[in-house]
Amino acid sequence: MNLYIGIDVSKNKLDYCALNSDQDILNQDEVINSQIGANTIKEVILRLARLTSFDNIVIGLEATSVYDIHPAMFFQLDEDLNQLPLSVTTLNPKYTYRFSQLFDDDKTDQNDALHIADYLRMEHYQTPVLRQEEYLALQRLTRERFHIVGQITDCKHHFLNNLFYKLNRAEAELPTSVFGSAMMEVLTNRYSLDEISETPLEVLAADLNNLSHGRFGNAEEIAKALKRAVRNSYRLDKVMEDSVDVVLGMYADEIKMLSKQLKLLDKSIERICVAIPEVKPLLSIPGIGKIYAAGIIAELGQINRFKNEAQIAGYAGLTWRRSQSGESERQTTPLTHNGNQYLRYYLVEAANMVRINEPVFANYYKKKYSEVPKYQHRRAIVLSARKLIRLVYTLTTKHQLYQSPKMV
Repeated sequence: MNLYIGIDVSKNKLDYCALNSDQDILNQDEVINSQIGANTIKEVILRLARLTSFDNIVIGLEATSVYDIHPAMFFQLDEDLNQLPLSVTTLNPKYTYRFSQLFDDDKTDQNDALHIADYLRMEHYQTPVLRQEEYLALQRLTRERFHIVGQITDCKHHFLNNLFYKLNRAEAELPTSVFGSAMMEVLTNRYSLDEISETPLEVLAADLNNLSHGRFGNAEEIAKALKRAVRNSYRLDKVMEDSVDVVLGMYADEIKMLSKQLKLLDKSIERICVAIPEVKPLLSIPGIGKIYAAGIIAELGQINRFKNEAQIAGYAGLTWRRSQSGESERQTTPLTHNGNQYLRYYLVEAANMVRINEPVFANYYKKKYSEVPKYQHRRAIVLSARKLIRLVYTLTTKHQLYQSPKMV
C-alpha cells in the first residue's frame, strides 16, 4: 500500500490531497503557503504513517514559478519525514493538466490536488535528486542573467527603431556599432545632427578619438561616415526630433544601467563557479567560458539526476517527436520546445561558441547547414547543441577534460 500526497501550489496557499493505492481519499484540505502550512501537511503525513505501514510515500508538487521551491525543500530536508520511505517530486504542470482533462469535473484547487495525487498513483513520474545549495544559488544568478540579456536586447531594438527616425542611414553608413559608449554619447547627448554636419572633420575626428580612448582606430573614417549618414538621412522637424532625442537618451541610459548589472552578475557567477566541480570539465571545451558553463550546470544540477544524455535533451526541450501512422512517417518534425528554456538557451549559445572554436563542431555545423535550403543556421545550431549535450554528459559523468580529436 502506497500513500500519494498531491499538492496544488499557489502564491498564498497549498491545497493538498492524501490518496492511497486503492484511490481512497484519506485527507484533503488547504493551508497557507508558509512553513506553518507545510508543517501541517507534515503532521498529516506522520499521522497517516502511524495508522498504516505504507511501502512508499510520494509527495508531488506542480512546478509553479518560484512558489513550489520552499515547500519542496521543506519536505525533502525534514528529518522526521526522512525517517519514512518518502520521496518528493516536482511535476511539469503540462502533464498534470493533460491528465486532469480525462475527468469531467470542476476546475478547482481541491480537484487539482486530487488529480495530482491520482497522477502520482499512476507512477508516471521521475523522482529527482535533491539539488545542493550551491547549484540553486548559481541558478538564481544565471536565470536573472538570462532575463537581463533579454531586456538589453529589447532596449537595443527600441533604440534602433527610434534612431531610424533621427538618422535612418546610421547603421548602413557607420563601420562600427552604434552601441559603443562613445558612439551612443555622440548620437544622444553630445551633438545635434546640424552640429555633426557643421563641425570640421578634424575636430569631430579628434573628439571621437578622445571619447573612445583611441579604440576607434581610424577616427577620421568614423567621422566621415557619420557626416555621410547625416547628409544622406531624412530630416525631422524640431518637435519630432526633440521627442526622439528624449526616447533615445532614455534607452541609452537603460542599456548602460543593464550592462553594468550584467557585469556584476557575471562576477558573482564566476565566484560561485569555483566551488562546483562539474564546471571544470566544461571549461576545457574550446569556446565555453565560465558564464555558459555555469548556466548549463546550474540547470542540470548534479549530473547523476539523469540516467543518460537523452534525458538531458528531453529536459532541455532539444528533441523531435516522431510522427508515424500506418506505413507513413514524416521526415521533418518540429522541435518540441518543451522543457527548461534556460538550459536550452545556454546550450544553444554555448554550441554557437564551440562551433567557432572547435573544428569538429565547425565541420558538423557546416554539414547540417548545407542539408536544407532554409532556416540553415537555426537548424544547424540546434543540432550542434544536441551534439554538445552528449559531450557535456560524457565529460561530467566521467570527470574528464576535453581533448580535441586529431583532424585527418
